[in-house]
Amino acid sequence: MRSSDRFKYKIQTATVTEKLIAINVLVFILFFLLRTIAYLFQLPSDFLLEWFVFPKEPMEFLLKPWSIITYSFLHSGIWHILSNMLILYFSGIYFLNYFSAKRLLNYYFLGVIIGALVYMLSYNLFPAFQGTGRSYLMGASAGVMAVLIGIATHIPNMRVRLMLIGSIKFWWIAAFLVVLDIIQIPMGNAGGHLAHLGGAGLGYLYTNQLRKGNDIGKWFENLMDSLASVFKPREKKARMKTVHRTGKTAKTQTRSNNAKSNFNKDEKQKKVDAILDKISKSGYESLSKAEKDFLFQAGKED
Repeated sequence: MRSSDRFKYKIQTATVTEKLIAINVLVFILFFLLRTIAYLFQLPSDFLLEWFVFPKEPMEFLLKPWSIITYSFLHSGIWHILSNMLILYFSGIYFLNYFSAKRLLNYYFLGVIIGALVYMLSYNLFPAFQGTGRSYLMGASAGVMAVLIGIATHIPNMRVRLMLIGSIKFWWIAAFLVVLDIIQIPMGNAGGHLAHLGGAGLGYLYTNQLRKGNDIGKWFENLMDSLASVFKPREKKARMKTVHRTGKTAKTQTRSNNAKSNFNKDEKQKKVDAILDKISKSGYESLSKAEKDFLFQAGKED
């Protein structure tokens, strides 16, 4: 297999979490290069950046409404992006075992949006922030927290194994990060920590509403599907050959195909249920590579 084919295959088989991580890393590298060029030629380094970060001022936001999404793909440094992407990768593995890729995007981007709005409201309502100069929000933390808290709310008692710590319950990790954000509000970067809490609140609310049968993010999923359909190229319909067969033969073939399809679906569902039972008892790490691959493919086909 050629390197180009191998690269295409990796893109096609990558999970939505891995694609989000790749986009964040590529954007980080791009802006790092732009800053380097600006430094070498003595140009304003943050001129382009200011058009994509999220402002605390409502009037400034109205001039660049796209910033409520674009800010989440910008990071201030290596540690900032590294910590966010590690948590996203970790929580995404578990999330995709229970929910679809589209729902992960719902959690992620709605967390980003709510986090930005909480940041803006906080800086314009709380007296502690009065007199603050220009302030901007950047980073994927609100979206990452939405995904993490969302799946932790769904499987709070599942045990996960962490290096140097051992096996702990999922909700302990989520609770630790939420408490850490609350504690750090007076210490610095208050707006960032408030945005994290906004994303975390969205994740908790979303999962609780799903338990009641309400998908509060369905509107966002429909919006994304509509936008995607606009840019999706229309497929040319292949010309069909006319095949003549007796009515009896056609009906027999149809019944046979339906029977095979139902049998395969039942067998597949039984295997998926068995793997999910194994996860709930022993954790995701207990799965073999073959079981992980099967679960991943089943999720994509659904």
